[in-house]
Amino acid sequence: MSEQIPDEVAHWNWEAAFWDDYTAGAPADDVQFLIEEAQASGSPVLEIGCGTGRSLIPIAKAGVAIVGLDLSPLMLAKAREKIAKLGADTQQRIELVEGDLRDFSLGREFRLVTVTYVFFFLTSPEDQRQALRGIHRHLRDDGRLILINVDPKPEIIAAQLSPVGMCLQKATEYVRQDTGQRVVVWRAREVDFEHQLLTTLEIHEELDGEGRTVRREHNALTSRFSYRYEMQYLLELCGYRVEALYGDFRRGTFKAGGLQIWIARKEPVKSG
Repeated sequence: MSEQIPDEVAHWNWEAAFWDDYTAGAPADDVQFLIEEAQASGSPVLEIGCGTGRSLIPIAKAGVAIVGLDLSPLMLAKAREKIAKLGADTQQRIELVEGDLRDFSLGREFRLVTVTYVFFFLTSPEDQRQALRGIHRHLRDDGRLILINVDPKPEIIAAQLSPVGMCLQKATEYVRQDTGQRVVVWRAREVDFEHQLLTTLEIHEELDGEGRTVRREHNALTSRFSYRYEMQYLLELCGYRVEALYGDFRRGTFKAGGLQIWIARKEPVKSG
């Protein structure tokens, strides 16, 4: 297992504290897309990177049995709090598992596996291959993979960088539901083009009604960007047949610098 995992767990545990506030009001096109694909595939479904249940719970409400896998115990704890408030029928369709997509074994197969954004945080080609092969083992012979990734655009990445190193820029803001106070998010990025790595420092600054800082927290995480054809060859190498690549959740045409929404079918493992 990767030596980076403890740092990643700490990061996502940190994110868990404000994740629902941070994503509140975000467009739900991705959730509806995943519901439709899950219903088309049928039960059971595995969602890797389920977080606090943003798409997992609506999929279960739509009648599909689903297992959620996540690296962060605090993300899963938040999800369990939400699930406990659901009807008994919906609760019975949900199972949560703490685990790492690079090294998990559930002892069962699924009609559909979804990887929602977290593939971006695998920082080496070896980790990427290991994850895709592990997912392959968990798919039924006719099973599908939906993988949502971020497509790199070097000029956009470069525009966010300072020639003297990391430079903080305001990224967004949100409101904490428990305190009603505004939180400003600052980001600084550093890129390693040779290894396709992007390190992001993120600071959350909570302000009182008069604009004074009452709380300030920060964390950092490294991700790896993968180009369109690199991802296609990686999928094929690991035993998948690409069926579609979309650029948005309305199944629109892929465009560089946006999202990569891959739909791939499991191919039988070739001997020899």
